[in-house]
Amino acid sequence: MPVALKPKLGIHLSSDAKCSKIECDKFTAINELAKRRGFFWSSFEIYGGSGGFVTYGPLGARLKQNVEAKLRELFVKKLGIFEIESSIIAPGRIFEASGHVDHFKEPMVECQSCHQRFRADHLLEEKGISSAEAEKMTLDEVAKEMDYHSVVCPDCQGKFGYPQRYLTMFETTIGPYSGSTGYGRPEAAQNIFVEFNRLYTAARERLPFGCIQIGHALRNEISPRQGLIRLREFTIADLEFFFDPEEPICDKLKEVENDVLPILLCETRLKECEETTEFTVKDALDKRIILSEWQAFFMAMAKRLLVEIGVPANKQRFIEKLTWEKAHYSSQSFDQEVYVDRWGWVEVSGHAYRTDFDLSCHMKASGVDMTVYKEYPTAVEKEELVVKPIMAKLGPVYKGDSGKVAGLLAKLPAQQIADAMDKDGSIMVDNYQILKEQVDIAKQKIIVRGTRFVPHVVEPSFGSDRLFYVALEYAYGIKDDRVIMSFPRSIVPIQIGVYPLMSKDGLDVKAKEIQNMLASEGFMTEFDETGSIGRRYARADEVGVQLGITIDYDSLEDDTVTIRDRDTWQQVRTPAKNLPKLLHQYFENKINFEQLGSIIRS
Repeated sequence: MPVALKPKLGIHLSSDAKCSKIECDKFTAINELAKRRGFFWSSFEIYGGSGGFVTYGPLGARLKQNVEAKLRELFVKKLGIFEIESSIIAPGRIFEASGHVDHFKEPMVECQSCHQRFRADHLLEEKGISSAEAEKMTLDEVAKEMDYHSVVCPDCQGKFGYPQRYLTMFETTIGPYSGSTGYGRPEAAQNIFVEFNRLYTAARERLPFGCIQIGHALRNEISPRQGLIRLREFTIADLEFFFDPEEPICDKLKEVENDVLPILLCETRLKECEETTEFTVKDALDKRIILSEWQAFFMAMAKRLLVEIGVPANKQRFIEKLTWEKAHYSSQSFDQEVYVDRWGWVEVSGHAYRTDFDLSCHMKASGVDMTVYKEYPTAVEKEELVVKPIMAKLGPVYKGDSGKVAGLLAKLPAQQIADAMDKDGSIMVDNYQILKEQVDIAKQKIIVRGTRFVPHVVEPSFGSDRLFYVALEYAYGIKDDRVIMSFPRSIVPIQIGVYPLMSKDGLDVKAKEIQNMLASEGFMTEFDETGSIGRRYARADEVGVQLGITIDYDSLEDDTVTIRDRDTWQQVRTPAKNLPKLLHQYFENKINFEQLGSIIRS
């Protein structure tokens, strides 16, 4: 009868793998582990590095892909949201129309001694000024507060110059033409808005529908100093959900109406209080805390997403954005925040009701119609003001231009023309003066069978790198002086480790056969035959390998193997031939560990 395989006494992890609370916090411990074991590290290290850029190693790339797969599972697979992929660089006109060129600016100060540059609002936050207060300050107010709090350069203690606004978008030229300005996208949303007409066609010209884009974005941060929390190149997942503002009902609300959302309200924040109020989704809508049903639905789904990647519900909250904090395109905004060891509450997703702002801006700037048509259930008779040019009177005055003048008139709202004629007796259109007697203004009854309108949008936007980091932090734990990364099954970077007890007597050959079988079944596996079995278990726990399968001498006799659980260190014995079926059920959360085989008693 096999017994539980135990690590040999005296086996310890290297000092790098340990981090007591006295020595360092989780942020430091995770960064050390990440570099050593291949989750992530600073890019371009051989050239001294460059702040705000990271490289995801073999384990990190897998974990990040698995986190993004959860986004796709929740939104693309289960909700039928479209997904697109488009370019990172866009013509300048896109971001001029969207308002980013005018609004995507941060207050920056430069040290007069070492000439390092920093975000002024972040320096003030370190002096106890809330982010809400810092964000609404003018440059004069920023300068006054920095002087009052004696803010000096963190690097050399030098004095700062007067603050200035800094555009945090990367600017470039497209092609060899210096006048063809382009920008690296600071978000993935605008690519979706400019492609709305094609997406609407793909949706069979029906609302509501949504589209997500998961991809890289660029923000030329002034002084990124928070690891994965603030990067210059990062991965963002922007989901734009389009709906008719006259039919704003969310048909999926029943699924989440009893989910509880902890919200830090504006009125509470203005009292400088951090206490959240808990609302069910239904209550939050009934009390007008959240204005849009679809926005409330996506907030509930965001909370569920974080739970699924390992963040407990009691470590999440939503913070209502104050008027001056909201992005220029938003009528109501909430940030989803997670509590982390080093930084406190950190934003991981933003939820904005963008109304028709973006589509209207691009429609105006491009001249392309981005409205949709809605047919009424029954035709409606309406009285409409109509302006008709009297060509017999326009012709003698404007001669060859009379057709052009009539066309210009047709583009103006009839009410605007009528008001001008009543007030002044004429109206100027370009450089043409049209007199009252040259037009016929009358009301007429028409049959209206439908109307055109600009759809409204709610947006959940997720920072993939931040989701990755909080998944790491909440997986990190220490048991018996050993680091264990307890990832949820659905995002674990390595599902199964395969270990021959010894690298001889055919155990290694048998182990390789089992690994190949599991790999062909689609499992992410790792083969390790170096060192004692205890050391291999410790290495596997440190990177979060969910299950360890050990092949011993009994395996050669009866074709059974030992399966070890990462978190409990429990072991079961099971026939090798049953592994594919059992493991598929296990990783689909259909069975628990004890159902994988017969428990081995220590």
